[in-house]
Amino acid sequence: MQQFTHIRDLYKPVQPAVSAADEAVSYVEMLPCPALQPYIYCYWQLKTNMAALEPFPYRVVADGCMDIFFVPGNAAETWLMGISDAYTEFPLTGDFHFAGIRFLPGIFPQLYHVPADAFTGKTENLAAIDPELTRQLADRCAGIQQPEALALVLDELLLGLIGGKTFSPDGRFYEALDLILRHNGTIQLEKEIQTGISPRQLRRMFGQYVGDTPKAFSSIVRFQRILQAKPSSRSLREDKLFFDAGYYDQSHFIREFRRFYGLTPGQAWGR
Repeated sequence: MQQFTHIRDLYKPVQPAVSAADEAVSYVEMLPCPALQPYIYCYWQLKTNMAALEPFPYRVVADGCMDIFFVPGNAAETWLMGISDAYTEFPLTGDFHFAGIRFLPGIFPQLYHVPADAFTGKTENLAAIDPELTRQLADRCAGIQQPEALALVLDELLLGLIGGKTFSPDGRFYEALDLILRHNGTIQLEKEIQTGISPRQLRRMFGQYVGDTPKAFSSIVRFQRILQAKPSSRSLREDKLFFDAGYYDQSHFIREFRRFYGLTPGQAWGR
């Protein structure tokens, strides 16, 4: 575990907050207990607080993580979402209540001994991977509305699951991951990542643990750093912050931001 306890300190994957003006829907993230924090970035809950009169377009932006998401009380609606190099939009209708578990990069494939790239850009039913966890998520979380109470149940379930697993992370993968995160995704992969393996082996390793190439993951990390900073449109334009983030020019930055987010920076931040 020592090889990846610090990953959450280096990487904080952001998802868009639900607008405060939209009181019908709420999104909240909950921190797992300390023993689970090296593995799980957060739990989350997305739900209606009142009947939604119109379809709610919920946007999931690229964050380099794999998530389990589910409908409490409904085992058939329990899913694994793999890494994606583009945003995904879910048009939600009526009353809904979703909860989720966001794993830090590299954890889910080690937990289940499955290749991450088998799920890249896909949403798969969790019952095909772990039918027991699928059943427990549905049964134990049924009827729970408060995020704090939900987090306590998820802590108990995940401590039981992860506590019985043996992790044997490849140090070369975590060395490369560490370098990418410390350089905010701007590292020159071929020149600066010296882990004792070839670029081809490194790509294969990232496919196994993350689900995409080191270059694609670095682009997501770079995008996420900008997303966390929330610079104003003026500062982006006048201070050329996109150059510091490793983009060639403003058009390159806007094009990549739109692919990962689904909106331009101005549209995303409303300024």
